[in-house]
Amino acid sequence: MAKVSATPPADSAALPSRAKLGVLISGRGSNLQALIDAIAAGTLDARIAVVISNRAAAAGLERARSAGIETLTISHRDFSSRDDFDQALAAALRERGVGLVCLAGFMRLIGQPMLDAFPNAILNVHPSLLPAFPGVDAQAQAIAHGVKVSGVTVHLVTGELDGGPIILQAAVAVHDDDTPDTLAERILVEEHRVYPEAVRLVLSRRWRLEGRRFVVAEPGRRQQS
Repeated sequence: MAKVSATPPADSAALPSRAKLGVLISGRGSNLQALIDAIAAGTLDARIAVVISNRAAAAGLERARSAGIETLTISHRDFSSRDDFDQALAAALRERGVGLVCLAGFMRLIGQPMLDAFPNAILNVHPSLLPAFPGVDAQAQAIAHGVKVSGVTVHLVTGELDGGPIILQAAVAVHDDDTPDTLAERILVEEHRVYPEAVRLVLSRRWRLEGRRFVVAEPGRRQQS
């Protein structure tokens, strides 16, 4: 049987009844922290019900624990197939009433069981202006290509790698003396700003999909995709 390690929330009874987020991480969790900070500041009306990592050593788990958020470690190495791993993720998220899943440096592809469990309800933040430079090392790709502008994209997750409908984007200039690391630092500032804004927009439900296009309704009108 696959092993799941968990840390309970500090005071789950005190958590307000708001939109429940599930955040998936593999590393330091800086975008997780941006969501935690936005919720604490009152600019994002939601709560993080659980943070799940596929790596027990992920530094972001400590960020979650410090904020009193439940954490789980579900290692992909404990499952014989990607679908089995995805089914375990989906089950853990559903058990906690999660309505929106946020990928925050989660270094695993999302498979069909997760897409079926959370249709149009999985978000990802990517360090480029998609559809340019999908996949890993997007900053290095941008520099190698010689672009003058890169940036950040928050999109809905589909079965196509970094190919889902785009929710929000922000541009970041590429300097002639940039390295992948220096460009990544400036893009990360925009990630932290844009990701909570995109989550807030999706939770407003004032949007619809028209093919690949994420279309926001006029103010005062409420729509569901």
